[in-house]
Amino acid sequence: MTFHGGSDLATVYDDALNSGFGLIASNIAEPNTMIGLMEGAERVNSDLLLQMSNGACTFAGNGDPIAGLEVMGTYIERLAEQYDIGVFLNMDHQTNLETIQQQIELEIPSSIMVDASHEPFETNVSRSKQVVEMIEQADADILVEAELGKIKGVEDEIVAEKAFYTDPEQAVEFVDRTGCDLLAISVGTQHGVAKGKDIELKPDLTEEIRTALRDHGLDTPLVLHGSSGVQSDQLQEMLTHGICKVNKDTRYQYEYTRTAFDLYREGTDEIVPPEGIEDHRNTFFNDVEWAPNKDRFDPRVAGRDIRKRIADVYADLAETAGSAGRSKFV
Repeated sequence: MTFHGGSDLATVYDDALNSGFGLIASNIAEPNTMIGLMEGAERVNSDLLLQMSNGACTFAGNGDPIAGLEVMGTYIERLAEQYDIGVFLNMDHQTNLETIQQQIELEIPSSIMVDASHEPFETNVSRSKQVVEMIEQADADILVEAELGKIKGVEDEIVAEKAFYTDPEQAVEFVDRTGCDLLAISVGTQHGVAKGKDIELKPDLTEEIRTALRDHGLDTPLVLHGSSGVQSDQLQEMLTHGICKVNKDTRYQYEYTRTAFDLYREGTDEIVPPEGIEDHRNTFFNDVEWAPNKDRFDPRVAGRDIRKRIADVYADLAETAGSAGRSKFV
């Protein structure tokens, strides 16, 4: 059994804090990305943290986010048995307390990220603390990640036009009052595509937050959201300042579509009729001169390529983040 709960995930974060590496948290919404991530993680012997947003769960459940979580949770549990690494699932950017309660009752996630960062400070504290208490009351093996500060960009249904950096002393108060296990901070990253602009990370601010927490006896793992545009050298520097979890979503979305696009672009004439030839798709090319090539358009062909590409991308990210070769569950 390699699909683990919060207590085992906590040991991975402790190891990351002590050893200065990060765990890449990878968002999924369907099986091809998930399987590619598992393949890449086992290749480099890294524990794997999968993530699902409410939007991803809704997509997987055909409009029902709880059904989507149940389906994907079962999928993860069964396939994780094939791999000699630890596999975990985090619920990403959760805003609805009723949905969170259902997730807790299912006991599928290893951790839940409650996001009230768009609310005033006191409201953020109250909601984050409430999720901690909900998990305690249920005696569930689930960690809680909360966020303080605002990260620019769009993530699921949360939109922020401007970034608001995390204040170190406010971070201490927040963690102390909420009891959260991890803290996502705003230090210069942004959700989505960076559009060619240099991301101005603030490693000094990250260190100030880490130091302030430690000075108050709070050795809390820090989380970097919106990292798809962060370069390798920038990421490695951030890992020296207490960042233990690094979120990736947009990168995988692009790799998924780009891989399929490249495959179909290379074989366009095997998928759509060449210019001047009538498209008989409604009769499925019965008794005509040209017909598509099933060896090209079968979805499993693109699916295999996507899985391989995602595996390659994750393996490189795990090497950069330092989690490669560190699985605690071999």
